[in-house]
Amino acid sequence: MIPRYGKPPMRLRYRLRPGIYAILPRAGRLLLTHQADPEPEVQLPGGGIDPGEQPLPALAREVLEETGWVIARPRRFGSYRRFAYMPEYDLWAEKLCHVYVAHPVRRRGAPTENGHSAVWADIDVAAGLLASEGDRRMLAAALGQRPGRYSTMIPDTSSSIFVPPANR
Repeated sequence: MIPRYGKPPMRLRYRLRPGIYAILPRAGRLLLTHQADPEPEVQLPGGGIDPGEQPLPALAREVLEETGWVIARPRRFGSYRRFAYMPEYDLWAEKLCHVYVAHPVRRRGAPTENGHSAVWADIDVAAGLLASEGDRRMLAAALGQRPGRYSTMIPDTSSSIFVPPANR
């Protein structure tokens, strides 16, 4: 079962809205995005998967739009769902959030999505900045802050070489 975070759904019709998000470690910090509207908040970079779009190209597109960074080596991490009102679409959505761990490799420029800016945060404080409980829980799991098979998904930042968990 996919965990649900946030307020329980109300008795409304929700539209399923699949999305893709990234945990982006680099040199002891995480690349996040700040969204100014409709409510200012810090988020994992990502967003909706457009109809007909494949997940990995959607992830690369969303990260580039929201942070201005190009990513590499995405690895599927987990999923969660939440029910939310999306004022930009006037839509009550069941957001099915697929989370990946990837690596920001090159800044291409400023974010192109209106109202977004790139934010770098130290790994040990990043979870406290995130507005979404689901984002916070996924990040905590990726950092090994709760027991589970995901505890080695974030690479050791003392080395520039990422060694997959199976090869450590």
